[in-house]
Amino acid sequence: MTMDPKYQKKVKLNDGHFIPVLGFGTFAPPEVPKSEALEVTKFAIEVGFRHIDSAHLYQNEEQVGQAIRSKIADGTVKREDIFYTSKVWSTFLRPELVRPALEKSLKDLQLDYVDLYIIHYPVPLVPGETLLPTDENGKPIFDSVDLCLTWEALEKCKDAGLTKSIGVSNFNHKQLEKILNKPGLKYKPVCNQVIPSSVCPQSLLPPHQLILYSFQQSHQMALPSFPLTLGHQLLQENRMYFKLQKILLKIVSIYFYFSYLSLFPCHFARNIQESG
Repeated sequence: MTMDPKYQKKVKLNDGHFIPVLGFGTFAPPEVPKSEALEVTKFAIEVGFRHIDSAHLYQNEEQVGQAIRSKIADGTVKREDIFYTSKVWSTFLRPELVRPALEKSLKDLQLDYVDLYIIHYPVPLVPGETLLPTDENGKPIFDSVDLCLTWEALEKCKDAGLTKSIGVSNFNHKQLEKILNKPGLKYKPVCNQVIPSSVCPQSLLPPHQLILYSFQQSHQMALPSFPLTLGHQLLQENRMYFKLQKILLKIVSIYFYFSYLSLFPCHFARNIQESG
């Protein structure tokens, strides 16, 4: 079974671009061979996913890019059919490092542009080869960066045509306000990608995310989200997420990512079909 991309719901972003509601996340723990990112991303595209989400932190953009290009080469999709999201990691938040970080991702992907480039976390870490720099006591080594300057660097990446849209991830509403109230703001963030809190029967969204959503809605920002559960646990629960997605889409512009570890081929197409 596959889902027909022509009938997939899309959300219009505040810059006029459209983003597919159902996204395919490529995060996996370090012990998973990178080659799996290639094969399963190819399969995701074959069964109908058109939004692919990755990040420098995941260390698999080379394989994900190869999967996308192979599906373009065999005629399954055109480049414009794919909405690709990447993220600038915390060790690259100094403004002079943002464009080189995006260019590195594009080189790994062997693509000319990404569709969405977002700040992964609003927590700057000292630059270097290590993704998670720590001191002798194992504590993170933070950096001092004005994220408004980081945002200006993302705006320049958009102007240069390296990304079509720009956004943020894991920001609270005060951090968003700082960006939105920045003098000389050229582009608003199109989204704030978050990890959802546990969903309780009494409420579709936890109170702090309802507040965040209301704030973002007032500024025409999408609130992408993804499940916390992975692997076999999500295989047992993902039908609930698909059903929840249908309900949420009636009231808010939220879409979900599913880790490729969570959707093995034997369950993949069936679960996608049930999400329609």
